[in-house]
Amino acid sequence: MNKPVNFDEFDVGFDIPAKPGMDEADIQTPCLILDLDALERNVKKMGDECKKMGVRHRAHGKMHKSVDVLKLQESMGDAIGVCCQKVSEAEVFVRGGIKDVMVSNEVRDPAKIDRLARMPKLGARILVCVDDPENVADLAAAAQKHGTELECLVEIDVGAGRCGVSTSQDVVNIAKLIDSADNLKFAGIQAYQGAMQHMDLYKDREAKIEIAVDMVRDAVTALKAQGLECDIVGGAGTGSYYFEGNSGVFNEMQCGSYAFMDADYGRILDKNGRRIDDGEWENALFLLTSVMSHSKADKAIVDAGLKAQSVDSGLPVVYGRDDAVEYIKCSDEHGVVADPEGALKVNDKLRLVPGHCDPTCNVHDWYVGVRNGKVETVWPVSARGKAY
Repeated sequence: MNKPVNFDEFDVGFDIPAKPGMDEADIQTPCLILDLDALERNVKKMGDECKKMGVRHRAHGKMHKSVDVLKLQESMGDAIGVCCQKVSEAEVFVRGGIKDVMVSNEVRDPAKIDRLARMPKLGARILVCVDDPENVADLAAAAQKHGTELECLVEIDVGAGRCGVSTSQDVVNIAKLIDSADNLKFAGIQAYQGAMQHMDLYKDREAKIEIAVDMVRDAVTALKAQGLECDIVGGAGTGSYYFEGNSGVFNEMQCGSYAFMDADYGRILDKNGRRIDDGEWENALFLLTSVMSHSKADKAIVDAGLKAQSVDSGLPVVYGRDDAVEYIKCSDEHGVVADPEGALKVNDKLRLVPGHCDPTCNVHDWYVGVRNGKVETVWPVSARGKAY
């Protein structure tokens, strides 16, 4: 189970960046901080949006990898459970008390399948995706061995070009195998269009999702003709959930980044041509960094470099300033911040919006939750490193 953190066991600056009750100014950097007010508003809003559309929200745990954040999404945003990408990641959430856990990915390695099949014994509903008939027999054999049940969704490639089958007939063929297998239950369809989530224009994302919706609708119709009903038709992300949610076909959203936001997602535009971090969602996650050197008049050096963040989707953006301060490059341990007006001084702290939240979160051990200038909570990144 997810045990409460005993902060007496930790030293600030060695084991942990902060403890509850500390001033925000005393947080050790570089570290991840959460604006709890913004996070809670994001979480509640997604719950409200899903209710309005008449769909469920299964929050994507791969983004934050945190049992505590997921429990907030359940309690405040009415999330019905979590989806993960790896077996070990899923097990962290199950051991943390989450009762409805989907591996929204294929599991083929025999040792991983065996571990997956044991997981229902920990008291959770376990679901997994399939895109190959041969996988069905392996999953069934493992579930029979352990006396458990695994629920399976057939994954359709609706444009991401990764996992998933391509035709409705393929969906039907695999679904029938699942339905006839002992200790397996056919649960529905997984159809996530990941390739278009970060397309800038609303109309371009909409056009891509229309193709995906048509593919899924055809598959659902073909399944019904065989007497197979879908409990779950899942997919959708922060950049597209309003399309799938209003489609009349999808019934589970799998959004993740909306809760924290990042610079790459923030730049995409809503239907009114505004950035989605300007009204739709708020930045709640920041990489807090400190100025460690200002020996050059026009630039400051901060302590958040490559080892503190992922820059695969671009450099972080300095948050909450209206001057010319800009994060311009980084190396392993250093970040270079342009400061042409000399606005910064040594030990000043900056909030950076990461370029890509998911892999940035995965290189940290802790989230420091702040409210009104105080550290209110410190949460472990529970599934950090669980990539198996």
